[in-house]
Amino acid sequence: MSIPVALRPDYDAVRLRQLARRSKDAPQTRRLLALAVIYEGGSRTQAAEIGGVGLQTVRDWVLRFNAHGPDGLLDGKAPGQPSILSHEHRLRLSEMIEAGPIPAVHGVVRWRLADLMRWLWDEYRIRISKQTLSRELRAPNFRKLSARPRHHEKSEAAVAVFKKTSLRVWRRSRRTKPMAAL
Repeated sequence: MSIPVALRPDYDAVRLRQLARRSKDAPQTRRLLALAVIYEGGSRTQAAEIGGVGLQTVRDWVLRFNAHGPDGLLDGKAPGQPSILSHEHRLRLSEMIEAGPIPAVHGVVRWRLADLMRWLWDEYRIRISKQTLSRELRAPNFRKLSARPRHHEKSEAAVAVFKKTSLRVWRRSRRTKPMAAL
């Protein structure tokens, strides 16, 4: 039989029950009450029954509690998938967007997500989806702005000529003679 891990000496059952009463997190409350049973001299098996878990989980709670106190019993947010872009990549991407594309070099007159994806591939060999790149650009408050489409051969002079209207010629209506009664 192994020796159980001892709990921190700076807490006791009364204090853990007070913390459990004030806690807004139900899982943390359950864990605090289970550890309070151990402080009162109960067995780890009784604590596991109160917590609704196995003995190994109670041991994990004790280790977390000893390391971080009551806050160690809170469920942390899962770290999730690490970001594809590093801090350096984000800085260079922001610089590229702020500077705007050079048509002769980049082959575009405005940045689209597809163009930025191609630039990231050419520059860093990073393959990224449109959705992920869009989320990465929204984080530093870049927004998708779309300009009104313009035809590349549109002539402003032709538009101005087309909009000109001819002078109106006003004529007086012809007088009509009243119809003779039949």
